[in-house]
Amino acid sequence: MIDKVEQALLMAAGMAWQTGWTLVLGFTISALLQAVVSTEEMKRAFGRDGLREIALASAAGAASSSCSYASAAIMRTLFKKGASLVTSLAFLFASTNLVLELGVILYLLMGWQFMAGEWIGGIVLILVMSFLVKLTYPEKLAETARRYKEAAGGHNHMTSTVEGATLGQKLLNPQTRIRVAQNFTMEWSMLWKDLAIGFLVGGFLSAFVPDDWWKSLFLTDVAPWLKAPLNALTGPLIAVLTFVCSIGNVPLAAVLWAGGASFGGVLAFLYADLIVLPLLDAYRRYFGWRMAAYIAGVFYVTMVVASLIMDLAFAAFGLVPSHDTNVKAELTHFAMNYTFWLNLGFGILAACLWWLGRRNMVRDGYEGRSGHHG
Repeated sequence: MIDKVEQALLMAAGMAWQTGWTLVLGFTISALLQAVVSTEEMKRAFGRDGLREIALASAAGAASSSCSYASAAIMRTLFKKGASLVTSLAFLFASTNLVLELGVILYLLMGWQFMAGEWIGGIVLILVMSFLVKLTYPEKLAETARRYKEAAGGHNHMTSTVEGATLGQKLLNPQTRIRVAQNFTMEWSMLWKDLAIGFLVGGFLSAFVPDDWWKSLFLTDVAPWLKAPLNALTGPLIAVLTFVCSIGNVPLAAVLWAGGASFGGVLAFLYADLIVLPLLDAYRRYFGWRMAAYIAGVFYVTMVVASLIMDLAFAAFGLVPSHDTNVKAELTHFAMNYTFWLNLGFGILAACLWWLGRRNMVRDGYEGRSGHHG
């Protein structure tokens, strides 16, 4: 038992070590964009659900917060201030599937194929979701949800943009570095628990759950034509029960892949961070239970269909990676290589931003409401 616990903790530490610098890089970029691009500016561009508006919403989402909970809060604001349902949900999908740090982490832990599957699949998700929403659009339900009086609770993500008529003026504003530090600190405050849970869950499952159990769950012995759709249906259901956000899901995705899940099944699991139970409850608080149920249904079908499309496409071109890679050995290898120096450099940057952000949050009255859960 002690040996297995040590293995689990070593795996968790290895996952955190391999991905640490990418998280700091991604959160810094996200914090900068939140400081110079306001929600109001995004909202004015997303009032319609045409191709241009969907593309703009997707680009804005890709450049925004990587935290599922913060992205859901921004989506709520966009929708309730006039953005269409399709563009609001496109923003949500993009902000959790097309962000930089998620793709880089997938590349480091699982290979370029999963990075490509996540980023290309993010676009497929948005296209499939847009088609489903336009096909089934519940106009009365959407308007009721837009006016819904929210219940208390949820993840707060309070931020504001710096002053300036142009992007250049905003970047040169002395307040920009302070706002970036505050946004960075709030992002970490929201996300560190989910990341820690994700790494620990991934580590303990890799150590305590035998490979045979994963193989039976993902039907590794059945014909590929049957395995692919069943894995796509199963992946999101596992994600619903994990409670962790988009980046926190990656360590467990590596465990599922090592255990025999199909390429599409793992992608379906990764896509499904937007329907974990805490987020479903957030949708209920934001829009009421009927709209929450509609969003959950559309999202589930979208994730299954998109993962199947990606599985078939990668298989057709011979791009599905091999299961032979020893994920555990790779993740628990520590050396004085580029990862060490990147973690050191970005660790110093994170410490400086955290110090500056905390100091100015106390001064500006943000203390106590900097993005903690509830």
